[in-house]
Amino acid sequence: MEERYNFSKVEKKWQQHWEEEGTYQTEINQNQDEYYVLEMFPYPSGNLHMGHVRNYSLGDVFARFRRMQGYNVLHPMGWDAFGLPAENAAIKRDIHPADWTEDNISNMKKQFKMLGLSYDWKREVATCKPDYYKWTQWLFLELYKEGLAYKKKAQVNWCPDCQTVLANEQVIDGECERCDSEVIDDKELEQWFFKITDYADQLLADHDLLDGWPERVKTMQQNWIGRSEGAKIKFKIKESNHELEVFTTRPDTIYGATYMVLAPEHPLVDELITGKENETKIRDFIAEVKDQDEEERTGTDAKKLGIDTGIKAINPVTKEEIPVMIANYVLMDYGTGAIMAVPAHDERDFEFAKEYDLPIRVVIQPDDEELTADKLEEAYTEDGLVTNSKMLNGLSIDDAFDKIVDYLEEEGIGNKDVNYRLRDWLISRQRYWGTPIPVIHCNNCGTVPVPEEDLPVKLPTNVEFTGEGQSPLANVDEFVQTTCPECGQAAKREVDTMDTFVDSSWYYLRYTSPELTTKVFDQERANYWMNVDQYIGGIEHAILHLLYARFFMKFLNDQGLVEAKEPFASLLTQGMVLLDGAKMSKSKGNIVDPLEILDEYGADVARLFILFAAPPERDLDWNDEGVEGAQRFLNRVWRLVAKNIDQIKEVTTEFEINHDLDKKLHRQLHVAIRDITSDIEERGQLNTAISSIMELVNAVYKYLNEAKQINSQLLKVVVEDIVLLLAPFAPHMTEELWTKLGYEDSIHNQEWPNFDQEATKKDEIEIVVQVNGKVRDKVKVAADIAEEELKEIIKEQENVQRHIEGKEIIKEIVVPKKLVNIVAQ
Repeated sequence: MEERYNFSKVEKKWQQHWEEEGTYQTEINQNQDEYYVLEMFPYPSGNLHMGHVRNYSLGDVFARFRRMQGYNVLHPMGWDAFGLPAENAAIKRDIHPADWTEDNISNMKKQFKMLGLSYDWKREVATCKPDYYKWTQWLFLELYKEGLAYKKKAQVNWCPDCQTVLANEQVIDGECERCDSEVIDDKELEQWFFKITDYADQLLADHDLLDGWPERVKTMQQNWIGRSEGAKIKFKIKESNHELEVFTTRPDTIYGATYMVLAPEHPLVDELITGKENETKIRDFIAEVKDQDEEERTGTDAKKLGIDTGIKAINPVTKEEIPVMIANYVLMDYGTGAIMAVPAHDERDFEFAKEYDLPIRVVIQPDDEELTADKLEEAYTEDGLVTNSKMLNGLSIDDAFDKIVDYLEEEGIGNKDVNYRLRDWLISRQRYWGTPIPVIHCNNCGTVPVPEEDLPVKLPTNVEFTGEGQSPLANVDEFVQTTCPECGQAAKREVDTMDTFVDSSWYYLRYTSPELTTKVFDQERANYWMNVDQYIGGIEHAILHLLYARFFMKFLNDQGLVEAKEPFASLLTQGMVLLDGAKMSKSKGNIVDPLEILDEYGADVARLFILFAAPPERDLDWNDEGVEGAQRFLNRVWRLVAKNIDQIKEVTTEFEINHDLDKKLHRQLHVAIRDITSDIEERGQLNTAISSIMELVNAVYKYLNEAKQINSQLLKVVVEDIVLLLAPFAPHMTEELWTKLGYEDSIHNQEWPNFDQEATKKDEIEIVVQVNGKVRDKVKVAADIAEEELKEIIKEQENVQRHIEGKEIIKEIVVPKKLVNIVAQ
C-alpha cells in the first residue's frame, strides 16, 4: 500500500464506481426505518461557491451517517430553476433563459459529483421543466377551487430594477431582497394572491410540533405573523357619513383615547383632506412620509412626525370630539391603518402627544402610586386598575377588556377581533421565466381556470425580452390568444407568471415520486418518506420559503393528499462562509473558488475543513492554513493504515486487554464513538465530532509510540473504527482505505460503530476527606480526575459542607489519589 494518498486518482475512481453501481439510489422498504435528508435546492447559477460546499457537505454527512446507522435514507437533489437571474442573463447576453439554465445545471451537477455527495440522481427535478411546473399549476388550481387563490386590485411593492412586484416578505427595510433597489409601495395593479392568512393560526399553533427547529426561526415567524387579540371599534367622522374603524389590543383604555391617527396611505385620507384649508400642506407632508422606509417610520428611535387634518372624530363611548392626525408611525400593513391614540399608556402615542402638545389622560393606575398626566415622564404600560373610565372604574385590565367588548357589541359600535401582521402572499410576477398562471380571461365567463387535462400551460420559446415592466408573454399572440374552455369564445391567457417561491413550496414532495406523470406525487411514497427528518439551509428564508412551504403542507394535509402536517421536522440553519470577515462576493473580489481547492487539495480535504472550522450554525471565516491542516490530518490517517496494515489485516478482532495502555486506548475508542455519535445525531455539531476523531487518531499514535508490546487485535479494531467514523466526512479516502483493509462491500454500507457504556467509565478511587485534620467523609471519584475538579466535588458533599459552612477556607491540601484536607477557620 502506498504511503502517500493520491486524492485525485482515488476520488475519480470512487465517484465513477458510485455512479455505475447506483450506490445511493433509494426505494421504499417497509421493513426499514426511513430517514429523509434534504438541503434547500440551489438556483443553477453555473458555478459552486463556498456556501454551496458547506451547505451540501453538511447534508451529506447526515445522510451517510444515518445510512450507516441502518436507515433507508432519501437524499435527493434538484434545481430551483425559474427566476429573474436567468431572464436578466437572457437580456444581457442574448441567450434564451432555458439554454442558460440548462448549461448551468449541467455544470453545477458535474461539480456536485466532484464533491462526492451521496445524491440519488434518479430523483433529480428542475422547476423549469414542464413535467414539474405542470403540477405547480395543478396545485394553483386546487388552491383556486378552495378560494385560496384569488385576484384583486391592490397597492403593491414594485421593484423598479427587477421590473416586477414583490411580496411583503421580499421587501427588507424598504429594499428589494434580491437587488437592494428602493421599492415603490404605492403602485396599484391587478394581482394574484394566495390566502395564507387563512392558515395564520395553524402556522402559529403548529410551532409546537417543531422541536427540531431553532427558536430564533420560530420567533421570526411568530413576529412576522404577528397575531394580536383585541377589538375593532368604529369612530364616526364629525359632519361626515364616514366612519374610521380602528383595531386596538387595549379597548379597556378607550376612555383615554384623546386623538386618532391615520396612516398616510389610508384609503380615506384623500377624500377627507380634499378641499381643506391646509390641503396642500397635508399632501406635502404625506409625500415626505412616503419617502421614508419602514425603519425610519417605526423604529424605536425614529422621530414621530405628524400633521393635524382639522377633522374631528367622535369617541363612540365618551362621545368626545377628538382630533384626527396623520402620522408616520402608523402603517397600513397592520390593523386598519387607523388607531385610537392613548398617550398615557402607549409609548409611541406618548412621544407623539408630547411633540404636538396633545391631551394625555391616565386611565390605568398602578397599586403603589397615583399617576397624573402632568407627572408622567413616559407611558405607563404595566398592569393596574382602571380609572377615569366610568363603567370600567375599579376593574382589572382583563375584566375591563371583557366588559367594554360586550358593550361595544351590544351597541353595534365594535366587536372582539384578532389581527395579524401577516398579509396574503402576492404571487404575480411580470416576468417571463416562471410558471405560467393557469387561468384564462373571458369576456363572457370572467376568470376561468385551465382544465386539468390541458396542463401544463407551456412557456413559449419565441419571446422578446424587453424588461419594460410587463410580462414578455403579453407580446406573444399565439400564447395569449386562446378560447374559453366554458363557452368556446375567444379569450386571453393570464400573462403573469408565479413567484418562484411557489415552485419551492412543494418540491420536497415531488422528490418522493419524481417520475410520476399522472399525479402531483404518489401518496403512499410521500407518506412513507415525509416529513423531511433533517432540512438544511439559510436563515434568510425563515419568513419566505420556510413559511410558504409550511402553508402548502397544511393545505395538502387538509386536502387529504399527505398525512404529515409539517414539511420539515428538524431544521439546521448554516452560517455564511466569509473571507477576512466579509461575505464572499464576486463584486468585492473576495472569493475562494471551490474548483481551485478541489484541484489542489481534493474534495475530502475541502469537506473536512469546511465542516471542522466552525459550528454549522455559525459564520465561518476561510483560512488557507486550516485547509492545509485538514490535508495533513487526512494524510496522517492514511499513513496510520499504510504503516500498520500488514500487522492488522490478517488478525481477528477478538482481543484481550493486556496492560494499562491497552485499557486506556480501548476506553478512548469508546468515548470517541459515544461523543461523535452524540455530536452528529443529537447536537448536529460536526466540528466537535471531527475534533474527537482527531483526538482518537492522536491517541493511537501515542499508543504506538509508548506501548512496549502492540496489541494487534486491539489496534485493528481501533484503526477500522477510525476509518468508519471518518467515512461520512471523507467518503473517498475512507472507501479506498476500507478496500485496502480487505473488505469488498462499500464502507458506506457498513454498520456505524457502537460504544460500550462500561468501557467508557474511568477507574474509580476512594478519596479520604478531612476538615482541619479530622476525617469527615470518603468519596469515590475517577482515577484521572483533575485536581481542581476534585476540590469542587469534595466541597459539594453534604458532610463536608456542614463542617465548612460559615468558615473561611485557608487552603486545600491534596495527596494525589489518597486524601484531601481542607483547612478552614
